[in-house]
Amino acid sequence: MHKILIVEDDTTIANIIKEQLVSWGMIAHCVTDFQNVLSDFTEFSPHLILMDISLPFFNGYHWCSEIRKLSQVPIIFISSAADNMNIVMAINMGGDDFIAKPFDMTVLVAKVQALLRRTYDFTCGSDILEHKGVILNLGDTSLTYQGIKLDLTKNEHRILQVLLEQKGKVVRRDTLMYRIWETDDFIDENTLTVNITRLRKKLASVGIEEFIITKKGLGYMVE
Repeated sequence: MHKILIVEDDTTIANIIKEQLVSWGMIAHCVTDFQNVLSDFTEFSPHLILMDISLPFFNGYHWCSEIRKLSQVPIIFISSAADNMNIVMAINMGGDDFIAKPFDMTVLVAKVQALLRRTYDFTCGSDILEHKGVILNLGDTSLTYQGIKLDLTKNEHRILQVLLEQKGKVVRRDTLMYRIWETDDFIDENTLTVNITRLRKKLASVGIEEFIITKKGLGYMVE
């Protein structure tokens, strides 16, 4: 499981972020001693950091600079100071992304997951996801069921990967759309519906029926 360090002095926001990340299978730790952020960093050894800019004692730029002396761990800045100057400063100081407050938690989680995927080599872990005899190969865009191999499109593969990673949970449509296209730009929701429909037909062609369940008004899930 990936470890996320949350450097946010608003305890309400920090705890909400922590709960959301934990619900997605991550380990999250909130910094409470803002004079010694490096101590938390070295002891916790996170895979990714969420860093506010306005902090007690020293700002987020300072801590980003200090961390960069030790590590290239991904850092996402989260701040209400979302003017161009602060965004440019955050990136120039070593940040990998910037999310303006207030933000949607599903977008935050999606950005965290996308940056983790881009940063770390998953080949050292399991390269398959399996559920009810359906085996999704993470090394390529294929699926195997009862000895039959099925080639999927990139979007179909991503849809199944997200749903299998969160099996038993409802995945919201906006979360799924962000994971597929990894952009904040507007994507017509009908595009997702078309992809889901095609994927279901492809699964049914090899005998996988009612695998993706629609939760009306919420999203999709694999039970």
